[in-house]
Amino acid sequence: MDLPPELRWREWMLRVEAVIFAAAEPVGRETLARVVGKDCSIDLLIDDLQEALRDRPYEIVFAAGGWQHRTRPAYASAIRASQASTGGGALALSDFEAMVLVAIAYFQPITRGDLSKIFGREVSRDTIASLRGANFLASGPRSPTPGAPYTYVTTKHFLTAFGMETLRDLPDIEALEDAGLLSRTATAAETDLAPAGDDEP
Repeated sequence: MDLPPELRWREWMLRVEAVIFAAAEPVGRETLARVVGKDCSIDLLIDDLQEALRDRPYEIVFAAGGWQHRTRPAYASAIRASQASTGGGALALSDFEAMVLVAIAYFQPITRGDLSKIFGREVSRDTIASLRGANFLASGPRSPTPGAPYTYVTTKHFLTAFGMETLRDLPDIEALEDAGLLSRTATAAETDLAPAGDDEP
């Protein structure tokens, strides 16, 4: 590209923004390097893009191993009030579906039976199907317990939808216990499970 350095940099910024804007999933470093070349600093380009978008209602954020465009949280109520159809984001979950998803995120891989023990009521196949349909869950390894039931794990889309890079970004489990949202003591006693570690699904 035969452009003066400052115009070349601006062109690279526009190319990177266009790729991130058009992508349905977070865009990784390798993909962006193919667009601007391996010698270009992706981090500096992203920094300049984030600065250029500072006064816009959207931003570029890093989630699930790549960058993506996100509407700024301050505009969430305006978007909801508009009732406009949006492309993506977190599906509207019932309270129970959300709590099941939280339990899976912390205790994965986990069976439906173990989830039922956590909640003291059956976690239906329909609840699991709904979370799978939203692409928040995938099948994990078969459980070593009798019958070898399926286990469930969260997906990369789960990380993306909730703005996390890895499972390490989940809120501290002690904070959830303090808020009365999750009881690790009861759960561990009933299901003999430990919380999910630092590994991504």
